[in-house]
Amino acid sequence: MSASNIKEVVREKYGQAALRVSTGGSSCCGAGPALDGGCDPITSNLYDALQTTELPQEAVKASLGCGNPTALANLNPGETVLDLGSGGGIDVLLSARRVGPTGKAYGLDMTDEMLALARENQRKSGVQNVEFLKGEIEQIPLPDNSVDVIISNCVINLSADKDKVLREAFRVLKPGGRLAVSDVVVRGDVPPQVRRSMELWVGCIAGALKDSDYTAKLTGAGFDAIDIEPTRVYTIADARQFLAGEGVDADAIASEVEGKFISAFIRAVKPLEKGCCGPACCS
Repeated sequence: MSASNIKEVVREKYGQAALRVSTGGSSCCGAGPALDGGCDPITSNLYDALQTTELPQEAVKASLGCGNPTALANLNPGETVLDLGSGGGIDVLLSARRVGPTGKAYGLDMTDEMLALARENQRKSGVQNVEFLKGEIEQIPLPDNSVDVIISNCVINLSADKDKVLREAFRVLKPGGRLAVSDVVVRGDVPPQVRRSMELWVGCIAGALKDSDYTAKLTGAGFDAIDIEPTRVYTIADARQFLAGEGVDADAIASEVEGKFISAFIRAVKPLEKGCCGPACCS
């Protein structure tokens, strides 16, 4: 799997997901509709009704994540937030409400169909302090030291160059800025047939890092105060569901993956510059 091949498959599948939502369908984690018309165990039940009642249903249906970074991230009025891989815009719109009219929420996505859907969702929601940008998370189109908080929802694991993503995130964060992302993380070894499956990569599973590798890559990018907090641990039953229909013998390997795939909230901080006494003095 070359990096360019992975990127094109992700672009195509997420473009199709956006079109399905735009025409009244649903989508789960970038793959086809889930079994029984519901969502898979990774993407289901992430947002409570209080968060979604004021958002367009298309934004809710287009949520392809594995967590709810807006519920766990510490967002303050007036801050600038960037969502990497913003999809239909749900996390951007929720973040924009939390940072208020003096703050700003950016959404970054490489898929034209998702950007169109997100901008339509913004129009329907009436939220003004939002801007959706076209680009890749490996090359963020924002200047150095320009963002207070970076969020992301089950997208970093889709990149074939996670080191570059994390270096870019570090670059655009202000000193003292926070990374607060939801992602799928692996504990232990994963069967080779899972790693080889392009469909599972697009489905937010096969591209997942080991927890120790995630920590090492964050450290290598310059972050400190790193913490990985499990939010869901997937069972054999979950494994059968997300492996079904993907060309993998679910019964043969389900026992090998039980408890190894988790959704986690990953926090890290860009250190303050030397001689700086707080985030404001370095902004």
